[in-house]
Amino acid sequence: MTDAKPYRHRFSMVIIQHAVWLYHRFPLSDRDVQELLHQRGIQVSHETLREWSIKFGPLFAEELRQREPRRGSRWHLDEVCTSVDGVRHWLWRAVDEYGFVLDILLQRHRDTEVAKTFLIRLLREYDVPEVIHTDQLRSYGAAIREIPRLADVDHQQVISTARCNKLIEQSYHPTRRQERSQQGFKRKKHAQEFLSLHARIENLHHHSRTSVSSMTRRKNQRQAFRTWSMVAAGVARDSGHPCLWLDVTLVKATQPCLSLMA
Repeated sequence: MTDAKPYRHRFSMVIIQHAVWLYHRFPLSDRDVQELLHQRGIQVSHETLREWSIKFGPLFAEELRQREPRRGSRWHLDEVCTSVDGVRHWLWRAVDEYGFVLDILLQRHRDTEVAKTFLIRLLREYDVPEVIHTDQLRSYGAAIREIPRLADVDHQQVISTARCNKLIEQSYHPTRRQERSQQGFKRKKHAQEFLSLHARIENLHHHSRTSVSSMTRRKNQRQAFRTWSMVAAGVARDSGHPCLWLDVTLVKATQPCLSLMA
């Protein structure tokens, strides 16, 4: 694996991509990641880790989004309240019938206009679904009626205790853990970017913690590690810096952090 460094960066892309992965994969603070890297002989400040996340996070999220397979035809939409710098915001989320996150949107309001914006945003990336499951918020129905492409879609409103709504409510659990580890979000733009990459990484490792055999789980984990290595190579290539290609053929898929050992 090459050890090239991005322009005006002291550390190589190998270290940067691993730090970003740790920060978004597990409920760790930037100081937790700093300590993990320090244990492997890498001295980096928590402020530098934060800057890496801000600069490279959106690039990783976009690369992961482009590599995701076609999703299901049933959308589950919901929104939960969260706090950004002490101000109440609403986190809108959509998942398919298999639990994969389609998209998220952080907004101040919980009305028809935001629901319509979120649905249009989803339609830019995915095909028109067969069914849309939502809670009993009336804004969803009003927004769906205003979008001609959704005229023939079966809109089903369910109560929060319904089994089909449990799917999306469970998808909020990793987000809540990350929110607690960071002691809340401070800025809306950074929160949106963080949660977008966090959702894509959750999709990437979706099959690694299910009730399957250990052999199947390890196989899924190896595939997730391999995909992340290719994503890191794509980010390095598209960043516009020369010689930032990562040789993914040398990646140890079962132990992606071996290259960071001192």
